[in-house]
Amino acid sequence: MQETEVSARDIHISDGSEEEDSMQPDLFHEQHISNNEQMVEAFRNLLLLHGQLPAKHGDSNTLLRFLKMRDFDLEKAKDAFLSYMKWRVDSKVDMISKEFKYEEYGEVKKHYPHGFHKVDKSGRPIYIERLGMVDLNAFSKATTIDRYVKYHIKEQEKTLSLRYPACSIASEKHVSSTTTILDVSGLGMSNFSKSARSLFMEIQKIDSNYYPETLHRLFVVNANSGFRMLWLALKTFLDARTLAKVQVLGPNYLGELLEAIDPSNLPTFLGGNCTCSDRGGCLFSDEGPWNDPNIKAKIQETFTMGDADSEEHTMDKVSENASTNQKENSGKNMITLKKYASLRDAVKEAQKRIEMLEMSLHETKRAMNGLAEIIETIKPNQTETTNRQI
Repeated sequence: MQETEVSARDIHISDGSEEEDSMQPDLFHEQHISNNEQMVEAFRNLLLLHGQLPAKHGDSNTLLRFLKMRDFDLEKAKDAFLSYMKWRVDSKVDMISKEFKYEEYGEVKKHYPHGFHKVDKSGRPIYIERLGMVDLNAFSKATTIDRYVKYHIKEQEKTLSLRYPACSIASEKHVSSTTTILDVSGLGMSNFSKSARSLFMEIQKIDSNYYPETLHRLFVVNANSGFRMLWLALKTFLDARTLAKVQVLGPNYLGELLEAIDPSNLPTFLGGNCTCSDRGGCLFSDEGPWNDPNIKAKIQETFTMGDADSEEHTMDKVSENASTNQKENSGKNMITLKKYASLRDAVKEAQKRIEMLEMSLHETKRAMNGLAEIIETIKPNQTETTNRQI
């Protein structure tokens, strides 16, 4: 997520399900979107009331991803979102996105074949890794885990700020998630070395905590018995929402892939027709609508509106850049600074009253404790009472 990304990703408020739910009844679909908008607005208001809505990175789709991450629990979503914002500052994510140069890119790709390649039938970007071909020794000589993690963050930022908006424009519908294919041919427990575990856990932590809900579906193909043993270990690091999106397939995977991906968009090494021979191979091509000059120009036009410098500017940008059919509703839902100030003052007044009640309750408790002590001191001795009765 880059600083100018707010408007580009606020085209449409979505949880990603409408990408594949075109067959749903319109009434159900509209209600689903309306509920999402209401939850996002409630989340935005919660952050505003606590003075924690950032001028940057606070667009609707980002907020929705964190809501989904925490099953729409506002307080838990707030904690996760604030942790994300702190991580961005601590890790200097904006600087990585703008300035980090991964000079060893070509060499790393030779030893760790991976990359984005075209789109699936619903217009989502496809990401592919050939894990069975990874040469960890050569990879470790070409780069470090720290540098590869920075490269991974830069790619995630590019996906959010360029690939998803480009796919949304090309497919004329909201796209906010990726279809991933992992080719694990020949991969087993012996490949899961200490350095491999360190890299996997670091990438998994970043993706789960700071880029949640960006995975639509994960196909694991060419899984043999060795990998299935490894999978038992790997799946313990994944949350339930991610696991529900994973499909582990053996060598007869092609039918499943072709249901989601057109053969022309699938590399030949996965059973498709594409070679990208003029671009050094499919995993070096980064082929997709995000490279279309006209689409890139449209996205750039949105970005050149400038960065948000205040909460008011952030709200204005969300409204101005909403799609035509969403502007009226977005305008109705947009909280004004005047309303925010009134709500903030009301909350402060309520907090003062609560403090006064707490003080009164504290004094009442002290008085009750004192009374209990007095009663205890005048309580008749049980032995004396028995003797008197005799």
